[in-house]
Amino acid sequence: MKSLSALFLVLCISAACSLPPEKPFTKDQLYKTGIYTYFTVEDSPESVLSAINKDGEVVLNAKYRNRDVWIKLLGKLEGITVQIIEK
Repeated sequence: MKSLSALFLVLCISAACSLPPEKPFTKDQLYKTGIYTYFTVEDSPESVLSAINKDGEVVLNAKYRNRDVWIKLLGKLEGITVQIIEK
């Protein structure tokens, strides 16, 4: 019973971790998210693509108008998803 509980815990933890995508994302897919159009992002597109293709996710410091925000990009099978979080 303890081993079953431990296995379940390990599966839950590993499911919460982000994984690199099977197929690397391209600049076109990154630009389709609109983050470089609507936000002032400090990081270059190349460094963002490198991070998302390596880790499966990236969190960026950005500005929207005069507000500081974080942008979380997740690499999923259907594409890159964007979450905006106010600081």
